[in-house]
Amino acid sequence: MRIIYLDIDSIRPDHMGCYGYERDTTPNIDRIASEGTRFNDCYCASSPCVPSRASFMSGRFAVNHGAFTHWGPGYDFYYPEGDGHSETMPFFTRHLRKAAYKTVTFSTFGDRHHAWWYFAGWNEVHTHSLKEGNEDADEVNAAVIPWLKQHGKEENYFLHIQYWDPHTMYTYPKEYADMWKDSPVKTFPNEETIQEHRRDIFPRSASFLHTANEIPAIMPKQITSRSDFQQLLDGYDGGISYMDRHVGQLLETLRELGIEDEVCFIISADHGESMGEQGIYMEHATATEAVHHIPLIIKVPGVTKPGTVIDGFVYNVDVIATITDLLRLEVPSGWDGTSFLPALKGEHWQGRDYLVMDHGLYTCQRAVRDAKWYYIRTYHPGLYRFDVVTLYDMENDPNQLINVADIHPDVVKEMDHRLTEWTQQNLAQPGHRVDPMQKVIETGPWKYVTLEGWVQRLRNEGWDEAADQLLNKYQA
Repeated sequence: MRIIYLDIDSIRPDHMGCYGYERDTTPNIDRIASEGTRFNDCYCASSPCVPSRASFMSGRFAVNHGAFTHWGPGYDFYYPEGDGHSETMPFFTRHLRKAAYKTVTFSTFGDRHHAWWYFAGWNEVHTHSLKEGNEDADEVNAAVIPWLKQHGKEENYFLHIQYWDPHTMYTYPKEYADMWKDSPVKTFPNEETIQEHRRDIFPRSASFLHTANEIPAIMPKQITSRSDFQQLLDGYDGGISYMDRHVGQLLETLRELGIEDEVCFIISADHGESMGEQGIYMEHATATEAVHHIPLIIKVPGVTKPGTVIDGFVYNVDVIATITDLLRLEVPSGWDGTSFLPALKGEHWQGRDYLVMDHGLYTCQRAVRDAKWYYIRTYHPGLYRFDVVTLYDMENDPNQLINVADIHPDVVKEMDHRLTEWTQQNLAQPGHRVDPMQKVIETGPWKYVTLEGWVQRLRNEGWDEAADQLLNKYQA
């Protein structure tokens, strides 16, 4: 079987045509979706980039693989000690390669995040630049398409292609953002909500949108109004559109090779992106719906029925288990994922009753999601504004605006029980080390933006009272 896995950084499902978006951002991906199966309820178990892709490589939750943040305490990837590799918890790529599948990646992720474990098991690693993840889709395709022309007709390969374009900063040609300036704009956040967000003092808030000095012309400097929000949204959608155009180039290459209808496609993401939820814009800083809900599209010739749409909760680690099962390989006992291959075959299948997810870069949070409720326990808010316990009614409040924890104590109790049970089950596994979240809590989630640096910025911009409040919060 020939498998192409498109790993699209920071893409939200609700910004894709096949998920109902009003803007025609993804016509090429939509065509793949129309020929295969679309999952409505796929979530990354851990965010952002490092913990999510560590789950992709290991088949395990971050609490078990250890790479909970991007560097420093809580970043260590847990793996059996000594020489050799584990048979119970093998790397996904090694597992496929041992079964005679050629494993190939076009990604600078391991270089960007100094992740030694990312390089395990691939036959070929193509970093194709030294930009460390800031490549535009044309630069990725300049490396991928020659490979496809040379090797695409071979049998039994797993080709992983990572596109970065929806991730800030937006560096693709400006006309791809301009094409959306006269198109409909999502109603959330409205003008009143944006003005409320203007009072927030954390990174990626409406008033503090950027943490870098050089800002592409595509992007607004702040979110002062719906007009600025539209500019930001146009920039995000422009990155998605630019990426999708290059997916079209892949399809054209496969067509030229005569194998377009013979390739298995899997399209997903490492995480999503906040676009105003909780007052956060163009960032993946929390264990919230906007960050953890990811697309999942699977087309398997001879297996999936065209145009199928599936509801039911699945993790990204379940995707790895399903690929393994699809190839008739044993799903390793040390993985946390469960195969949903029966769903792809149109057989009886039921998704997970609920999901437990976490984040450890900008905040320390764990969340529980079921069909109606989204529960978040914040262990360390970092520089952000979160209650210790948050509960959202996703049926009536999909944008997660109102914390209803106080009026639903019974739901909070049940969700907290689920979280405690999940944590205990994972930490009780034989040979388990300390919960990596504890390491981040102890030192604070100060990575790309430090407490001291942010306090200084607030003072520099005349927010002295806010700076004092932040210092008092953590120095008391």
